Formats: sequence, C-alpha cells, structure tokens
Amino acid sequence: MSHQNHKAKKRANFQQKGESNLGEYVDRLLAKSILKIAQEYKVSIIVVPRLKQMRSITEAEVQARAEEKIPEYKERQRKYAKDYRVQAHQWSYGRLIDNIKGNSSKLGIIVEGTQPKQGRVLLEN
Repeated sequence: MSHQNHKAKKRANFQQKGESNLGEYVDRLLAKSILKIAQEYKVSIIVVPRLKQMRSITEAEVQARAEEKIPEYKERQRKYAKDYRVQAHQWSYGRLIDNIKGNSSKLGIIVEGTQPKQGRVLLEN
C-alpha cells in the first residue's frame, strides 16, 4: 500500500512542503516580535551575539545529560544522545538574524553583529 501511494504521488508530481517553510515562518514571527519590543523601548541598535562554539556546547550538554540518565553504559549513552539530538529542535540562527536585519532597516534600527567588549557602552544621540 505504501509503495502504491509513493508511485501515485510520483505520478501526480506531488511535492511535500518541507520543514524549512515552517522554520522560515517561525523566524519571521520571532523577528517581528523582537522588533516590536525594540520599538516599544525606543531602541536604536540591536546587538546580536555570535554563537561561537554553540555546537560543541550543546553536544557537551547532551553528553552530560546522557551520562546522568544512564551511568556506566556507554553504548546506551550514545543511543540516548542520538535520540535526544533527533528530538531537539534545530533552527537557523543566521536566517533569524537576516529577518531581523531586513525588517529593522525599515524602522531605522541598526543591527550590530557583535557584542561590545565588557565595559564598553554604545551610545546613540
């Protein structure tokens, strides 16, 4: 039955929408909310952090959680970590920032790509 459905979809030139459309939609909603808050507080600059080493940080957290849940069983820890990674929601940080930048220019808000060093303050007149 599954094979027949597959063939029927192929004949009808069926195109299933991927999750990327949902991700783009969510990014647009988040960007809109962020910019709404920025307007509320009359912000002139939004500074977005760079998430260097985010993958390694996340991997370390997953591994720590696996070791905590399943002590002493390396193979089961690997399976737990793999299953957890599949369940974890992945999103495109870059796509979110692009959405914020695209809409912020219309509002006169500048988007900076790096955080200021500690003790440094950005002032706008």
